[in-house]
Amino acid sequence: MTTFAAPRIDTGDTAWLLAATALVLLMTPGLALFYGGMVRTKSVLNMLMMSFVSIALVTVVWLAAGYSLAFGGDTAAGLVGGLDHLGLAGIGPESVTGTVPTLLFATFQLTFAIVTAALVSGAVADRAKFAAWLVFVPVWALLVYVPVTHWVWGPGGWILTHLGALDFAGGLPVEITSGASGLALCLVLGPRLGFKKDAMRPHNLPMVVLGAGLLWFGWFGFNAGSVLAANGLAAAVFLNTLAAGCTGLLGWLFVEQRRDGHPTTLGAASGAVAGLVAITPSCGSVSLLGSLVVGLTAGVVCSYAVGWKFKLNYDDSLDVVGVHLVGGIVGTLLIGVFAERAMTGGTEGLLYGGGLAQLGKQLVAVVVVAVYAFGVTFAIGKALDRVMGFRASEEQEHTGLDLTVHAETAYDHGVLGHGAPVAHSVLPSAQKVKPQA
Repeated sequence: MTTFAAPRIDTGDTAWLLAATALVLLMTPGLALFYGGMVRTKSVLNMLMMSFVSIALVTVVWLAAGYSLAFGGDTAAGLVGGLDHLGLAGIGPESVTGTVPTLLFATFQLTFAIVTAALVSGAVADRAKFAAWLVFVPVWALLVYVPVTHWVWGPGGWILTHLGALDFAGGLPVEITSGASGLALCLVLGPRLGFKKDAMRPHNLPMVVLGAGLLWFGWFGFNAGSVLAANGLAAAVFLNTLAAGCTGLLGWLFVEQRRDGHPTTLGAASGAVAGLVAITPSCGSVSLLGSLVVGLTAGVVCSYAVGWKFKLNYDDSLDVVGVHLVGGIVGTLLIGVFAERAMTGGTEGLLYGGGLAQLGKQLVAVVVVAVYAFGVTFAIGKALDRVMGFRASEEQEHTGLDLTVHAETAYDHGVLGHGAPVAHSVLPSAQKVKPQA
């Protein structure tokens, strides 16, 4: 008679995933700084708030229903999970997923959902109503992020089980979903006042670099934590993540030097992020050499892609489309080229004798996820715009969302400088400053 041991919690794996979960959560404040430094002074706090409030909104939705719909038992041909774990019902301290507590696994996956929602905000910086954002985030998380996550990682999910496309740490549910959704909201809200006419330079590049550094730090938990174990594969994924970030940075700077004659600080930060975006889906499928190529390709391609908005006339404020959508596509497709058996346990890419089959599967997954995320997000955005208005008024946008929405400014000179009489009219009485003669 054969007996099977019940799943047991491994303390080493659990300790690593606890750390990785904290690292991924840190990515959202890092993203807030990254985005906050890229906007103008009059909307810095609003940008920070859009990221920070996403932590609270997505957490409530995920614990109530998101986790169950993403990772519960499949109920609809691989399209969505079940309702068996609403409110994390049936999951206790002794519940195990792999070798880690299921409660920890659910929390780890929650941090992915949080940062993905926050990523979308960069596409509509400077012009989205904060009240509409508070409604958009939970609705979007349930209707867009959760189903795609089930397709890719959930039990019975059609991309994982039926299609056979690979995505190790989130190229499809995180990068492509956020990028396609950002593009949809760009079209719903329209361009910022002065788009293609006024200079809209980042107001604080040191803040951008600090944010990028925190993102890079957190990305080790994002990718290597997805192994759900402290082992050799986690070490390989960790190194791949570092390598791709480096070549992404160098690739972007090479393009800037060749095209513009100046390698920029913003370019270095953006290039590193582009490389990290691209390696996210492929970090567990490619070798070190493959990761170097993936990062370099993303750095070069994304450095050109961020300029498409001026030609195609969509105002992607902080280049969510150019970096996350395009970088996610690059990394997901290149799995079909550079996947190695030693990493995947079986699947091989085109360069290693696998033929075009895997590349075809990756392409199908990319197209379906991008179209789904764009279409549903566009519908949500249009509905909210009709019901409550999604775009801030021209007066709010001109004055700045920090003062008009939050009654605060990031810097004192924002109150005392040009436009002070307008600023005083929206400040609470305790904060009003007497105009100087």
